[in-house]
Amino acid sequence: MSGFDNFNTDFYQTSYSIDDQTQQSFDYSGGGPYSKQYGGYDYAQQGRFVPPDMMQPQQPYTGQIFQPTQAYTPSTPQSFYGNNFEDEPPLLEELGINFDHIWQKTLTVLHPLKVADGSIMNETDLAGPMVFCLAFGATLLLAGKIQFGYVYGISAIGCLGMFCLLNLMSMTGVSFGCVASVLGYCLLPMILLSSFAVIFSLQGMVGVILTAGIIGWCSFSASKIFISALAMEGQQLLVAYPCALLYGVFALISIF
Repeated sequence: MSGFDNFNTDFYQTSYSIDDQTQQSFDYSGGGPYSKQYGGYDYAQQGRFVPPDMMQPQQPYTGQIFQPTQAYTPSTPQSFYGNNFEDEPPLLEELGINFDHIWQKTLTVLHPLKVADGSIMNETDLAGPMVFCLAFGATLLLAGKIQFGYVYGISAIGCLGMFCLLNLMSMTGVSFGCVASVLGYCLLPMILLSSFAVIFSLQGMVGVILTAGIIGWCSFSASKIFISALAMEGQQLLVAYPCALLYGVFALISIF
């Protein structure tokens, strides 16, 4: 047995003794191992008794039952979008659609001798030209001609050609949208020609004369607007000639 006792004492050497437990007292009133501070916090103060007069008084509840006090005032939608909705521009104006300018351009085309306003004609307005192109294709459809593809294709090629030509001839230059807008508005007399083609044939002498007059009307109105918008004095005939070629193609579609 003595050998076994020696084996147990030599198996694990430690400095721990049972007598050390009696020396350590667990005093919860401020002494003992829990009186140490760890991480800046005094755990000894956690269990101490605090008198009621030293406690901070709580604020009494002044609200009503089921009606809590509102902590914040909700903001109105006007604070996000502006002071007043009336100050915002109309939706059509933001989209670039001005019915007053559309009407003035239409009157300028219908009245060839009327002086064109260069500030209005220099705008990029495609709402009126799109409507006139659709109306021209609709009148051709009434005559039994489905030519919507030719109308839009010839319009795109003609606008591109006039855009290059006017940039070479003018000193200020012009945008593609302005060229398309002017040529589209001046297509209005061609709608009258296609409307006549629904009622009677244009392949006779009367049709040829009417077609020549409509082509001259469209080309004269377009050249007048280009001259006033681009300040190209003395070059109206040079601008009217390519415009007459373009509108002549539309006239051929209406006749045949």
